[in-house]
Amino acid sequence: MSSVLFRSLHARFDASGVRGLFTPRKPRNPLLRVVLGLVGVAVLAVLLVVGLFVGAAMVSFGLLRGALRNRTSRPRAGTLDAEYRVVSKPGQPLLR
Repeated sequence: MSSVLFRSLHARFDASGVRGLFTPRKPRNPLLRVVLGLVGVAVLAVLLVVGLFVGAAMVSFGLLRGALRNRTSRPRAGTLDAEYRVVSKPGQPLLR
């Protein structure tokens, strides 16, 4: 029963006109195929170059910011200076 229902639904959906709207088709003209292929490769190359430049700019900005940061280790007014010790709980193994 269910297999018949699914087969009929699949056949109806396959035959619908909506499927043809979103199906990519290659042009028949060989010259137009080559041109569209080259346009696709050019778009990929532009995206790659832009991505590399943005990544390099982010890395260089981080390195420059780290190099120019003031490295004096004075405590701020709102910090507390304290000593801490780890208290082991009985019955638990020691972590190494």
